[in-house]
Amino acid sequence: MAAGGRNVAGPLLFLNLVMYLIVVGFASWCLNHLINGQTGHPSFGGNGATMFFLIFALLASVVGIISKLAGASHIRAWRNDSLAAAASSALIAWAITALAFGLACKEINVGGHRGWRLRVLEAFIIILTFTQLLYVLLLHAGLFNSRFGPGYRDTPYGNGSAAAAAAAAEPYKGGPTAGSVV
Repeated sequence: MAAGGRNVAGPLLFLNLVMYLIVVGFASWCLNHLINGQTGHPSFGGNGATMFFLIFALLASVVGIISKLAGASHIRAWRNDSLAAAASSALIAWAITALAFGLACKEINVGGHRGWRLRVLEAFIIILTFTQLLYVLLLHAGLFNSRFGPGYRDTPYGNGSAAAAAAAAEPYKGGPTAGSVV
């Protein structure tokens, strides 16, 4: 039953990866046309918030793609030690995506002519904000119940906590101690 979180997080990770790759393509195309001064292109347009939105959308997508690589490693291993890297990078990717989401909302609010590529990019960022948040919540679901996946708790592997607990339960029998001053 522990694979419940894994079975949901895996496809969501793949969906987010594909969406972040699409965002890289659209954001880089739009940013290239903005830098070249081709804002009159029929499928581009834009307003005062466009430059900031494109920069944050490109940054969010690159960080999101890298966080999906850490997430794929975690989905494969599904242990507490891989959870830390996957959860922290996913949280950072979601935070930057949320910033791009705010700029997308500002760009929509300002209005003006925005071409179809810019509107598609805005839609993808808005959708990614919520799917990435859902992915972060799924990664942290093991914190509340172990059937959803690994959480932040002590485990018997890696640090020898089971052996240390057994040794602490036995009373001290005395014996020579090296290097002690009496």
